[in-house]
Amino acid sequence: MSALLWLLVPGAPLLAVGLLWRWPKVVGPWLWLSCVPALLLSLWPPGQTLEPGVFWPGAAWGANDLIGRAWLAFSALLWACASRFALDDLVNSRHRLRFWVCWLLSLSGNLLLVIAQDAGSFYVGFSLMGLAAYGLIVHLPGPAPRQAGRIYLQLTLLSEMLIFAGLLLRIHEAGGSLELAAWQQVPVEPVTAVILLLGFGLKAGFWPLHVWLPLAHPAAPAGASAVLSGAMIKAGILGLWRFLPVEDPLLQGAATILLAVGAISAFYGVLLGLLQDKSKAALAYSSISQIGYLLIILSLAWMHPGSGAAMATLLALYGVHHGLAKGALFMGAGLAANHRLSTAHWLLMGLPAMALAGLPLTSGAAVKVLLKDTLYSSDVSQWLALLTAGSAATALLLLRALWLMWRSQPAGPRPAPPIGQLLPWGILCLFPALLPWLWPELRTALFASLPIKVIWSGLWPLLLAAALALAMHRIGWRIPKPLRTLPNPARAWSLRVKRVLQRAPVPSMTPELERARWRYYERQWNHLWHTGAVTTSAWIIALLLLLGWLS
Repeated sequence: MSALLWLLVPGAPLLAVGLLWRWPKVVGPWLWLSCVPALLLSLWPPGQTLEPGVFWPGAAWGANDLIGRAWLAFSALLWACASRFALDDLVNSRHRLRFWVCWLLSLSGNLLLVIAQDAGSFYVGFSLMGLAAYGLIVHLPGPAPRQAGRIYLQLTLLSEMLIFAGLLLRIHEAGGSLELAAWQQVPVEPVTAVILLLGFGLKAGFWPLHVWLPLAHPAAPAGASAVLSGAMIKAGILGLWRFLPVEDPLLQGAATILLAVGAISAFYGVLLGLLQDKSKAALAYSSISQIGYLLIILSLAWMHPGSGAAMATLLALYGVHHGLAKGALFMGAGLAANHRLSTAHWLLMGLPAMALAGLPLTSGAAVKVLLKDTLYSSDVSQWLALLTAGSAATALLLLRALWLMWRSQPAGPRPAPPIGQLLPWGILCLFPALLPWLWPELRTALFASLPIKVIWSGLWPLLLAAALALAMHRIGWRIPKPLRTLPNPARAWSLRVKRVLQRAPVPSMTPELERARWRYYERQWNHLWHTGAVTTSAWIIALLLLLGWLS
């Protein structure tokens, strides 16, 4: 196949923007097709890398490694399902054209950064995705989306400035090369590493750089929340993997600190999520928790030089597993908010929820087995108990999220969910059970999780979480009043930045005359010429006229 086919990956959504502008009613139901080229090329990639130097020098697009193909596949599938799901939510929306333009631009940027083999392409895709996603967050009316969008935009701009600074430093360190593969052989300086960790960490949303995430997800429509959590925030993890060398002494020394940050994020997200009273807010904190596990995998890769291939496989498996499951849950929250779901719907919803907690015979159990084996054979095997505790904590949080979804259903008879939403949602819900049989690497891990002892080790944390949830429900546990309105420093700082920008401290360009001062000079001048001032002035004027006549 021709390498020119890579142009279709970011180009198909951009082409859809033009078609949508011309024929919005005809093109709208088929926007999900703009993801098909990316999905097909992830399964059957061309053997060559495209080098479209006409865009910018050094550009190179392709996905020939496992993590690139896996990321491209699940991103395309999630965006396609979410596109069809969002269509029914926007039927009566006044600003649906604006939403779809932002949607397609975000999609194009997301797919471009996945196939980027050079830093310039990655940054262009990252910026396009991040800035256009603002339109998805502020689509719904009301102050909450506007506030969430303002905080998101402020931190996104900060993130992109940090990443741009880190990109320039990496180019200098690599002797001017933009090739991401070449950067893997170039040591990173401490300042560069810190800048990139902060920049990509703001997008990934792990603790303590998560402040925009719990506000943006509940404010956005359900389809937008699905891609925000399932695909977009993982761009930060992918950026760290691409920009920083896996085998680097500096990162090896800092890996334990990042491992601790990942563990804190995993449990912090659960604790804060249990205090939420809206399902999408609880799911947003669950995303913070799950991103912590991805950061743990990244830290383990840095901690053990030579394990890059195995860690790339584990990172790809966990990214695909979490992206599809979390997308299904956010779509399910949207369904529950507008329709009354049947028992079959709730059983289907429970599959991706419990898969995230490591339910046996699902993709969650397979990736948890791989992660446990990696931890057991590492220098930090004592952290293995935290992984088991994390499974129980994740199950408890997702059980609360499911209960909040059930409670949010509208009262009275409601029409059944439309097939246009049920079908893509159902496909994503089934993927945790289907994925191990479709992916050989996961199938091997699934077979390793079949012994009774291994099944029990993955099942008892879920049973413990279910018992705790049932006990809390029986005793009528409620969130303590002091914890219902926790302070949010991000809001205060965001408002302060907004006020500063609205009253920018720049000097006024309008001249301001000091009237009293100039009046004082006028009086002094008059006092100097008080004797014969009129006569002297007349002679001066006459002299000037004479000089003008003589010239």
